[in-house]
Amino acid sequence: MKKWAFVSDFDGTISNKDFYWIIIDKYFPQGKDLFNRWKAGEIMDITFLQTVFSSIHQDEEQILDDILSIPIDEYVPDFIKTVQTNGGDFYILSAGTDYYIYHILKKYGIKNVKVFSNEGFFKEKNVHMKLDAYSPHYSERYGIDKSKVVQELKEEYEQVHFIGDSEPDSYPALFADVTFAKNGLQEMLTEKRIPYIAVNDFHEVETYLVKEGIIS
Repeated sequence: MKKWAFVSDFDGTISNKDFYWIIIDKYFPQGKDLFNRWKAGEIMDITFLQTVFSSIHQDEEQILDDILSIPIDEYVPDFIKTVQTNGGDFYILSAGTDYYIYHILKKYGIKNVKVFSNEGFFKEKNVHMKLDAYSPHYSERYGIDKSKVVQELKEEYEQVHFIGDSEPDSYPALFADVTFAKNGLQEMLTEKRIPYIAVNDFHEVETYLVKEGIIS
């Protein structure tokens, strides 16, 4: 059995702004109404994202420019290297799409990170998502069931640490050995009585891990 893994959400956790907000703000103002309908429970998460990502109507070069403009926690690249040099494996677990995640990893020279996410691809001036209903991690609501991924990793590692920021992250938090919570996830986990470490950024995560003797 491997020693430990660190699993991170992407949008709003590694990134400081969800990619769907970048698209809504630049190309799809109607998306704000759609966002409200989604938050009211009228449409599923995956339906919301598919609609937003298929409403860009730009050449791929422009979409890639928008992806590379995604602001991230500037400490993340160093944090990932620190995890890896201390015997941990780093994973990204996202209910968005791997299409933009891979471009961000390449931009920052981040290597040896496995991504669990919905497959994305460019076609006809938009980003589309290919969902696999036969995947062991499939979720009708999110495309990917984050809790199933974390449970699977728990069978492989002695310890699994997880960090997230929003509602889909409340489910894997139930199974992780240690959960770090940003933003709205903190209140959700408090309501569900799921233990967590409140953080604002990855520097605070590293401080905790050093204090616990997990990394040096």
